[in-house]
Amino acid sequence: MKRDDEYIRKLLLELEESDDTYIVSSLAINADEEDEKQHYHLQLLSDAGLMVEEERGVFRMTNQGHDFLAAVRSETIWKKTKVGAGQVGGVTLGILKDIATAYLKQEVASRLGITLQ
Repeated sequence: MKRDDEYIRKLLLELEESDDTYIVSSLAINADEEDEKQHYHLQLLSDAGLMVEEERGVFRMTNQGHDFLAAVRSETIWKKTKVGAGQVGGVTLGILKDIATAYLKQEVASRLGITLQ
């Protein structure tokens, strides 16, 4: 299964908007395709440090996850980030965050007239 960055963003946005702190995703033997996709992507988020698996199948977003989400929350910045990543043929989640953060810094500089390092 390929990593789906759009799906990862959607998972993080849904968790942030939820009243719940945790997302439960355990795989049953006869799990459907959507459950498998969700669990796989939660595992990838955990591998990247954006989520942590507190118990088997119980995940919560880390501070790094919140930072990633802050960088990719804006639709405008997300679209620019995807285009930028596509121009180099795909990137890691860390670089995806770096690209989004760079666009976010440009936005801050443009709106506030300050430059961030």
